[in-house]
Amino acid sequence: MQRYIFLDLDDTLFQTLRKCPDASDPRLQVRACLPDGTPNSYATAKQQWLWDWFNQGFRVVPVTARDMDAYRRVIGLTFQEEQIINHGGVILDKHGGIDPVWMEKMAQALPLYHPAFNRIWADIEAFCAQDDRYNARLAQDLGITWYGYIKHRDGTEAALAALLAMVKTHPAVQDGGVYWHINGNNLAVLPKIIAKENAVAYLQAKYHQEHGEVLSFGAGDSKTDAPFLALCDYALIPKGTQLHQKLAGQ
Repeated sequence: MQRYIFLDLDDTLFQTLRKCPDASDPRLQVRACLPDGTPNSYATAKQQWLWDWFNQGFRVVPVTARDMDAYRRVIGLTFQEEQIINHGGVILDKHGGIDPVWMEKMAQALPLYHPAFNRIWADIEAFCAQDDRYNARLAQDLGITWYGYIKHRDGTEAALAALLAMVKTHPAVQDGGVYWHINGNNLAVLPKIIAKENAVAYLQAKYHQEHGEVLSFGAGDSKTDAPFLALCDYALIPKGTQLHQKLAGQ
């Protein structure tokens, strides 16, 4: 039986130095860099062992919010199966090319969500214009605007609370065309069609067609990972992460 693991990257397989349990540990290995080549994400000894274990018996499918450029700045990891990027908006084939079937599906569906997304994004920009500590950006990749995200200069989730309160009650969210996700100093606002679980379900159907019955695992750290983990036979959640704390009632 073929074994697949759908694997989130940031805060599951590596994280920034600030989030490492021991930033002085000489065993830390660089796993991702900034555009200028500066290392900014590291794998602990346990995470390195975990990656080695996955590589021994699983077909590994990364599932990440990273865009193409940020994904290509992940180093020390080699993926030989399909790859899900842009929160599920894009699927790459085994050779790193765009999956044409999935891209066509997105191209047809995404414009239906643009009116709702454009309304909420205009209001977000107006809100952020009143305080220069907010930094609102659109996630654009491959010539397409996929979603938007906002960070705060203070670097904390609490600093985004006022903006989040507005987002939660916005008609675009209430109508179901747009959803939000927050984890640390990152508030993302996405069209409903863009979701990791949609891309995972698409690949699961493909793998079942190719191999018959398969055994699937999911690994992820945040609440937004929970829906794709629920599609898998087993779920792996790193200790102390957002999703782990939620399940533990913390």
